[in-house]
Amino acid sequence: MRQRNIKDLDQKIRLNSTFLVDDPASCRGKWREVFAGNNPIYLEIGCGKGKFIAQRAEKFPQKNFIAIEGQSNVALRALEKAEKGHFENLRIFIDYVDDLGEYFAPGELAGIYLNFSDPWPKARHAKRRLTYKDKLMNYRSVLSSAGFIEFKTDNDGLFAFTIDQIRSAGMTIWEMTEDLAASTFESRLFTTEYEERFGSAGKNINYVKFK
Repeated sequence: MRQRNIKDLDQKIRLNSTFLVDDPASCRGKWREVFAGNNPIYLEIGCGKGKFIAQRAEKFPQKNFIAIEGQSNVALRALEKAEKGHFENLRIFIDYVDDLGEYFAPGELAGIYLNFSDPWPKARHAKRRLTYKDKLMNYRSVLSSAGFIEFKTDNDGLFAFTIDQIRSAGMTIWEMTEDLAASTFESRLFTTEYEERFGSAGKNINYVKFK
């Protein structure tokens, strides 16, 4: 979806930068120091306007959360939510990530969330999808032994692709449904702006949790 430009964007980001991490690569292996504690750390890749991760941070103060968003004008909205809620257990950085190993040490994360990722529908772009097998293996390399990955999408084709990639990577599916709203899984309680829009239109939400 095309995002509108925001006037004085850099200035507005600075005004909402309490929980912004300017140099995330320097935090590799040191994220517990960033949060000043030993609570488990969870990551959302592509947090959009931050509704999902803000809900998580508010609900679970005993857990720490990091959100990544590549578009600065969208990340601003996430930063504003963090600022308004004053979530000490939430940090946000602005970047397009290819290798999580640049930002996190092996075993540093307890969980990874992928919500409504770009489907890259053309077959020649399959390797760009965030659930392509090689990317899944990269995610797993920074997860703890009990860590997990959760994925939500309204795109049925991307979901089928993802399930195939999970299995190709030799990963194990823990939870799965093609209608998250009708399930009893905890993840249905934490929604994104996209999820609410699609749900109100009657579109099913696909969900899988795996490692």
